[in-house]
Amino acid sequence: MFSERETEKIYWAVVKNTPSKTEDTLVHYLKRNPKQNKSYAHKKEVSESKKAILHYKMLKKLDKYVLLEINLETGRHHQIRSQLSAIGCSIKGDLKYGADRSNKDGSIHLHAKKLTFTHPVKKTPLTIDAPPPNDAIWNACR
Repeated sequence: MFSERETEKIYWAVVKNTPSKTEDTLVHYLKRNPKQNKSYAHKKEVSESKKAILHYKMLKKLDKYVLLEINLETGRHHQIRSQLSAIGCSIKGDLKYGADRSNKDGSIHLHAKKLTFTHPVKKTPLTIDAPPPNDAIWNACR
């Protein structure tokens, strides 16, 4: 189902900077650097890059952060982290992709919120919705 893109994956990300649009589709070409375990987002296709598409919308604006909901159209290595960083919206705690500082526990504020797919036997839609972790920032986003 994943390889055939028969699933819908929704993520939440807490970012420091407010994106220029309240909702948008981001299209980049990601090139992976295995030595750094990092992907770089390019506006145009480059050698050995893969097209990456995601859709985001702003859900909530906090004092210092913004909550984004992300719907992945493609699933690439560090796609959300790389694409949000490319538009100046690094994820809270994500030093690898441009955050000012790490979270105390070493995590980043990216959460796999919802997964929807067709039940293999019943053939009905099945949605798994996971609440975000219990911390002050995530709690303010609820």
